[in-house]
Amino acid sequence: MHLYEPGHDIHLEHKDRTIRTLHRIIRFAIRILAVLMVMVIVWGIGDVVYVLYNRLLQPPFLLLQINDILATFGAFLAVLIAVEIFINITMYLTENAIPVRLVIATALMAIARKVIIFDYTEVAPPYIYATAAVVLALGITYWLISKNP
Repeated sequence: MHLYEPGHDIHLEHKDRTIRTLHRIIRFAIRILAVLMVMVIVWGIGDVVYVLYNRLLQPPFLLLQINDILATFGAFLAVLIAVEIFINITMYLTENAIPVRLVIATALMAIARKVIIFDYTEVAPPYIYATAAVVLALGITYWLISKNP
């Protein structure tokens, strides 16, 4: 079950012809975004393969350092976030509404990716605290949305 933000529907049956035309243009633009997102996903998969291939062929052969593993995780999660965004786009096209829970889950995944790939020796404490606040806020928001279908 998905929660939707009211008032963000695209009405193709609107009584005003100009609004109907504009809504059709927006739906066409969203379709273009969906095609572009698939291209980004395919490109991202190629990037994951390339990064993994290069890391495994560098000495020590077929071994990954912790930084290599974190870079690989970051590349994997970036592709998964792109997939989530694609799902957001297609749901918007098929259901004419914004699936709020999925958008919050995508944001949570994106900030979690950031936390996973942090180099804590180079990140300033205020940035870490701000990131923690965002994670907490998104977590609570997701929990509240999930609790109240």
